[in-house]
Amino acid sequence: MSAGSEQNESQNVHVRLGDRSYDIVIGNGILPQVEELVSSWLHLDSSTKGTRTVLIVTDSNVVDWAKRVQSSFDASGWKSRVFEFAAGESSKKISTIVEAWDALVDFQADRRTVVISVGGGVVGDAGGFIAATYARGIPFIQVPTTLLATVDSAVGGKVGINHPKAKNLIGAFHQPCGVVIDTETLSTLPDREYRSGLAEVVKYGVILDEEFFSFLEQNIHSLNERASNVLRMAIARSCELKAKVVEEDEFETTGLRAILNYGHTFAHAFEALAGYGELLHGEAVSIGMVYASRLAEKCGRIEQPETEKQVHLLESLHLPTNLSSPESISLTDVIDRMRLDKKTVGGRLRFILPTRIGHVELIDDVDETLVIETLREGGLSE
Repeated sequence: MSAGSEQNESQNVHVRLGDRSYDIVIGNGILPQVEELVSSWLHLDSSTKGTRTVLIVTDSNVVDWAKRVQSSFDASGWKSRVFEFAAGESSKKISTIVEAWDALVDFQADRRTVVISVGGGVVGDAGGFIAATYARGIPFIQVPTTLLATVDSAVGGKVGINHPKAKNLIGAFHQPCGVVIDTETLSTLPDREYRSGLAEVVKYGVILDEEFFSFLEQNIHSLNERASNVLRMAIARSCELKAKVVEEDEFETTGLRAILNYGHTFAHAFEALAGYGELLHGEAVSIGMVYASRLAEKCGRIEQPETEKQVHLLESLHLPTNLSSPESISLTDVIDRMRLDKKTVGGRLRFILPTRIGHVELIDDVDETLVIETLREGGLSE
């Protein structure tokens, strides 16, 4: 890959899922085009727009972006409403969904009502779950406004909410009708949130594309400076790689889609035990990838230099590679949380482990004592 020259035109990534196929449109300053894109995806003409309703789901952090999207629908004759909830992972719960259902009922929503999520991963997951469950499923559009959401949760159709004992335990598969990524929205991201998204970008290089990993290594400075051309290329390639996996294993039945969870078995446990919101998801994934690679070393699946390449890239992007206070988290609690992981079968822990940069595998016979050793070396204790 080469960073190339600055490009202003939008890029399209197509997700091929038969009659559920959809486009991911990536551009700068394209929020005013959301209504036009949605109408084309739903095959609507001007005579029918006045009869359609749209619920725009957002949170308190990005309500201004949501109102820009709403304006594009109001101008075209749609009946619109914004459903706003408090920003943060703690809002991704059933009570928020119930409030949204009530709003849809009050809005006299029907099966032609469109739900649009404008926000980060929490908004996207919650909005998608609202759409998947109301009237047995209504059309859904993703407009992600964080880097993490653009390259991860907004693509692939996984929607859901947290259970008090496990992240994303309650959910469904509900593919969007389309995804609109306006890189202008990323310009206002706090630094920590931006870097959290970079962790998932790095993940794609480790699991699927050594050349992409090298591209990231060669463009560390540009990524740290949010250079728009490099960032757009990184987003597009990440979306292409995720789309490829989703196309081959939409419902996570063959095991292929599980590779997208590289580092997540550790990460989800760390997130939950630190308290949702204390560790950003991407920060937990960054740490989790390093733990998973060190576990792979113990299993004889990867050489230490391959792990260190990951550590160097993540740290160069100012991401954590270990818990700041590992002594505050119980090793036993981590193992217990891991047993709630979606990849666990029959009580046996399964992990996505790398064999080299660009390739990982789902391993279901990992010796638990090696997991414990890895955690101990990270500073955790019983």
